[in-house]
Amino acid sequence: MKFPKDRAVDGYTKNISSDSRLRFINLPTHDDATLFKMFDFIDNQVTHVRDIVSNLINQPSLPGSQLAGLVLDMFCTKFIQVADEFNLAAYVYFTSGAAALGLFYHLVSLRFEQDENLAKYKSSDVELPVPCFSNPVPAKVLPAVFVEEGPSSTVFLSYFKRLTETKGIIVNTFYELESYAIESLLADSKKPKVYPVGPIMKSSSDQSFDEDIKKWLDDQPENSVVFLCFGTMGSFEEAQVKEIALALENSGSRFLWSLRKPGPKGMIELTEYDDFNEVLPEGFLERTEGIGKVIGWAPQVAVLSHPAVGGFCRIVAELNIGERGLGVPIATFPLYAEQQLNAFQLVKELGWPRRSG
Repeated sequence: MKFPKDRAVDGYTKNISSDSRLRFINLPTHDDATLFKMFDFIDNQVTHVRDIVSNLINQPSLPGSQLAGLVLDMFCTKFIQVADEFNLAAYVYFTSGAAALGLFYHLVSLRFEQDENLAKYKSSDVELPVPCFSNPVPAKVLPAVFVEEGPSSTVFLSYFKRLTETKGIIVNTFYELESYAIESLLADSKKPKVYPVGPIMKSSSDQSFDEDIKKWLDDQPENSVVFLCFGTMGSFEEAQVKEIALALENSGSRFLWSLRKPGPKGMIELTEYDDFNEVLPEGFLERTEGIGKVIGWAPQVAVLSHPAVGGFCRIVAELNIGERGLGVPIATFPLYAEQQLNAFQLVKELGWPRRSG
């Protein structure tokens, strides 16, 4: 299932399709991304998934092969009904950590079992006891979508509510990182079994490295470049972009900045600027030429593996397991989803060091 305008998946699947154990079946796509909000796009695939599963059961690709079950993305819980229809086991791959999973379970319980209006926690100073956290969780770090007024909170939580209907949850984490959260989840017999399989990382060999970016990095001194990258969907409004640009210029630091253009709110669309001058301060590119470079999408692991990179300013997705393993100091910049929660977990739960100055 490919999001509209996301062409990176094609290259990746083509690269690994030579493995005889893997078979890719592409679901129908729609070129106009503005027609679909994320959940609408996913929900509209239920019929296609049902047809494919039916064909795989009735016409197996290999003699003697049998479909054993479905492994679903954490936002594709609507497909659990397809597994139920064909008496198949359904597992969910949860890309966030075990503590985040525990929090989502807790919020589902507050909303649907205790009938709480979670909007009361918006801008609240209260701290919540959450089973998978050893410290109380400040309401201010809860994902914004769960505490907004209106139906969006209930819609999101309804997807996570269905996690309890699965055979198990495959989590991108490992015991040594989140022992407290994992033990808490395993102790709850009412919840599906948790399988920590991480850290799952995208290797640099899987990412194409633009030669222009590589050449620029090759020309920089070792450990001298700050890499700014805020994820596939991370973007800023024009005023924020200008403030970040001025801060970079005033610092005098060498930098490589992956700058993405905001897409339509709530829509699935990966966008790039045609001209960075339309959003950056006038003359910024000229004044920082030689010490800085502004680019579009960049392969994070490949860039971070380059010896010229000495610092990383980024969002806080998946606890930064992979990037910390590369030994690059990180300045966190939480933007959306559970990133504020991840930042809280890194400092308060895991006790990872903080350093300033």
